[in-house]
Amino acid sequence: MSKAMTPAETVKRFLDIMMAKDYERGLALVAADVEYDNVPMGKVEGPEGIRAVLEPFFGPTITNEYKVLREVSDGATVILERLDRHLLESGWVELPVTGIFEVREGKIALWRDYFDLPTIMSKWPAAASSAL
Repeated sequence: MSKAMTPAETVKRFLDIMMAKDYERGLALVAADVEYDNVPMGKVEGPEGIRAVLEPFFGPTITNEYKVLREVSDGATVILERLDRHLLESGWVELPVTGIFEVREGKIALWRDYFDLPTIMSKWPAAASSAL
């Protein structure tokens, strides 16, 4: 019998999978009523809401990765200060992000990302930036 993941392990596993653009596997780690609050852009609900935001955004990316700069966990709440990196045809784009996650019954129920919108919009292809 495998040991259940901690909330921090669940969040990092989710990010690993989503950065690889494996939406089916990644979205299996979120609750049916998940709230994704992409703070400068607004909220969506449910796995399909997340997919509707991320699939077009990640469309032009060749590779996506993130580096955890700071991590805080308190029970079911996980806070990750990250540097998200996206390889485009024109080169790497880096975006500092702070994400707050709440995990309920082994699935992400809340995902709230804070970042500076002009930082990413100034470097992102116009067609994909409309997804933000």
